[in-house]
Amino acid sequence: ISASQVADAIQPDDVHRPVSRLVSLENTSNRGGGCCYDFEEIVTIKKICTERGLALHLDGARVWNAIVAKNEDYLRYGKTFDSISVCLSKSLGCPVGSLLLGTKPFIKKARRIRKVFGGGMRQAGFLAAAGLYALDHHINRLEQDHRHAKLLAECIEKKSFVKMLLPVETNIIIFELQDGQSAPALVAALKEKGILGYAISPVRVRLVTHLDINESAIQKTIDLFNAL
Repeated sequence: ISASQVADAIQPDDVHRPVSRLVSLENTSNRGGGCCYDFEEIVTIKKICTERGLALHLDGARVWNAIVAKNEDYLRYGKTFDSISVCLSKSLGCPVGSLLLGTKPFIKKARRIRKVFGGGMRQAGFLAAAGLYALDHHINRLEQDHRHAKLLAECIEKKSFVKMLLPVETNIIIFELQDGQSAPALVAALKEKGILGYAISPVRVRLVTHLDINESAIQKTIDLFNAL
């Protein structure tokens, strides 16, 4: 979403309209094929939010991928967004875990709201230890996942049954099949060969590279697509 789209979506000051209070950005974009925001666009959106009194939140489940792909500064995100959610399992390979980042008063309020809804966890240190290890050891290696995704995308894009493939910036590959082709059928055929994908629509397939996908697995997938 662009800064101009954000500005256009803000509701006017009218009692007949709902009140706009929050802008939430997703970086990287899941359905956008793992594409990344240009940070200067984020800065422009932040300026609009400040002028109009809106909070700015980042859905950063895959923000690690964006930071590596764009060679960005972590601190810049913290200074720009009012709140950030990050995932430790998607890109970094932890067994489970997401974090909410914000000011001390914001987190205090979030903890209370979590408790109201019955949330909470005991003996969470084991999960925290996995998260700390991943932050120290699994971020720089994301370049491998991005390279694997681009290699696989180069192969898929050449297939006659593929109508369109979204540009690959990080670790997500989304492609659309030609008319008459079925994404669920292709996903089922891939699963029989040990390749897991996801039909995000009747004609679109998503594949994701990650910590557990090595070079040989990528080559196996490429060989399978070449045989289709």
